[in-house]
Amino acid sequence: MTAAKAVANTALRWIPPFLPTLERAFGVSTTQLTTVLGLGETAGLSTVLVGKHLDRGRERLIMIGGLSTISVSSVIALGGSIWTFAVAFVLLILGVANFTVAGHAWISHRIDYRWRARSIGLFETSWALALLVGGPIIAILINVFGWRGPFVFLAVACALAALGVALSLPVAPRRVAGDTVDQPRQRLTPKAWFVVVGSATLAPAGLSIFVISGTWLDDEFGVSTGGLGLIVMGFGAFELVASIGTATFADRIGKMKSTLGGAIVVLLGLAVMLSAGDRLWVGVAGLLVLLIGFEYGFVTSLSLVSEAMPDARGTTLAIGNAVGTLTRGTGTILTGVLYSAYGIGGSAALSAAAAAISAACLLVSRRLD
Repeated sequence: MTAAKAVANTALRWIPPFLPTLERAFGVSTTQLTTVLGLGETAGLSTVLVGKHLDRGRERLIMIGGLSTISVSSVIALGGSIWTFAVAFVLLILGVANFTVAGHAWISHRIDYRWRARSIGLFETSWALALLVGGPIIAILINVFGWRGPFVFLAVACALAALGVALSLPVAPRRVAGDTVDQPRQRLTPKAWFVVVGSATLAPAGLSIFVISGTWLDDEFGVSTGGLGLIVMGFGAFELVASIGTATFADRIGKMKSTLGGAIVVLLGLAVMLSAGDRLWVGVAGLLVLLIGFEYGFVTSLSLVSEAMPDARGTTLAIGNAVGTLTRGTGTILTGVLYSAYGIGGSAALSAAAAAISAACLLVSRRLD
C-alpha cells in the first residue's frame, strides 16, 4: 500500500515544483495553472460518496479504482494543452483522494488508536518518498524526454501499482463485532467537525506555499530544472524525517500536541522564508522548516480525524478529505493570485492564517471532549 501510494503521490506532487516547465509547455501563466490546480482539487469532494462503502469493507476495491484513474489521467495529459491538462488533473485528484482515504480507512479499521499514528505515519512516508525518490526521476525524465516524459512514466507506474494492490492486498472479511456494515449514514458530531476542519485548514498552511515554491525559487533565485530536482529531493528527505517522526513520537507525545506543534513550526518556517532576501540557502531552509512542520502536524492530524467518530471512521475520513479538498483548492487558487500581486509575502500571509485557524479549531475540539 505504501509503495503504491508513493507512485500515486509522485503523480500529484511533481507538478507544483516543476510548474515553470508546464507553463512553458502550455504557454500559460502561473495564475492560470494554479487556478486549474485549485479548481481540479474539487474532484476530492467525491470522497463523500465512498465513506459508507469504506465502512463496509470495500477499501481494496476503491484503492484499485483510484490507481487506475491516475493512470488514465496521465495518458490524457499527453494531449499537450491547458484543457487536456485540466481534465487530467481532475482525474488525478479523483484517483489520489479516493486511494488515500481508502488506505487510511483500511488502517484505521485494523489498528488500535493507541498506536495508529505509527501506522498512518509509515503509510504517509509515501508523501515524502514521492519527492525524495520521484522528484529526481521526474527531473531526469524532463531533461531527457521533455515535459511528456513524466506523464508516460506515471501512466505505466500507476497501472502496475493497481495490479500490485489487486494481487497482494488481502480481501478483508466482513466485520462483525462493533462494525458499521449495516448502520445508516451517520452525522458528524460538533467535536468531529472541529477536528475535521482543524485538519483540513492545516493542509493549505503547507500546500499554499509548496504549490508556488518552484515558481518562487525560479523567480527569486533563478533555479534551473536540475536545481529544482535536487531541492525537491531535499524536500522529500525532510518530509520523510517528519513522517518517521510522526510514526515514532506522535503516539508518545500525544496526537493533539503533535499537531499543534506542527502548526507552530509552519509559522517558524514562514518567518525564515520572508527573511531570505537574495540568499537562496535561507529561502530553501525556510521551505524545509515549513515542510517538516506541515508534514509532521498534518499526518498526525489524520489520526485525530480517524478517531473523531469511532463508529464511522471511514465516513469521517471521507468527509474530512472532502472538506480538505475545499480548503486546498481555495488555498491553491488564492496563493496564485496573492503571489502574482504581492509576491511570497501574500502567499505567506495565507499560509499563516490557515495555520492559526487550524490551531483554533483543534483547541476548541478539546473543550468538547
